[in-house]
Amino acid sequence: MYLQNGTTIITNAAREPEIVDLQNMLNKMGAKIIGAGTDKIQIEGVKKLKDVSYNIMPDRIEAGSFLCFIAATKGNGILENVNSSHITPIINKLEEAECKINIEKNQIKIVSPKRLKALDIKTMPYPGFPTDMQSVFASMLTTAKGTSIMIENIFENRYKYTQELNKMGAKITVEGKSAVIRGTRKLYGANVKATDLRGGASLVLAGLIAKGTTKIDNIEYILRGYDNIDEKLNKLGANIKMKK
Repeated sequence: MYLQNGTTIITNAAREPEIVDLQNMLNKMGAKIIGAGTDKIQIEGVKKLKDVSYNIMPDRIEAGSFLCFIAATKGNGILENVNSSHITPIINKLEEAECKINIEKNQIKIVSPKRLKALDIKTMPYPGFPTDMQSVFASMLTTAKGTSIMIENIFENRYKYTQELNKMGAKITVEGKSAVIRGTRKLYGANVKATDLRGGASLVLAGLIAKGTTKIDNIEYILRGYDNIDEKLNKLGANIKMKK
């Protein structure tokens, strides 16, 4: 649209920081776009764009996922190259689960409790709690103390992964938009399959905390959103062998 004549206006636009980052890159290339980060974006057509060098923003969902991996395994860790302002709802919920978090510039340090506290979570459009973190949090909460309630307000049929987690000993009941997660002391390794990207990440987390060996099929879903996830987690002490 930025190469069209005239003005294009997008209403009811998503407000995620990725949209702002895309606007910033395109404008550096010569586009004329304003409004990213709000629900109204205005695009003035230009004749051409130029080549540029641009550093894209950190992946906020990957950052949130790794915080959950650390929290679920009762670990401590430091994430670098992360924008904490992009994941405020995630940080707030981890602190509510009794994790200790310290933020310095582009770093987040997390110290996990011996056992996480149950949570109530509702997914919302940005800047609310992201739907892409719903499954990872649900997996993390399978071994939390107490009963957690998850309400999915963005996408339908996003609880398919819970059937796989239940094979590992989780106690999750789904009804409509809601999932009730009754915390249990242990999960157990099993053969499971990823049904989508974030659901696949939830199975990786479950495998990290489960007793025994977990085999995950359909990992192509996971690799779409987590670059070298096996190498990164193995550096933190995991034992993951991947057949690509």
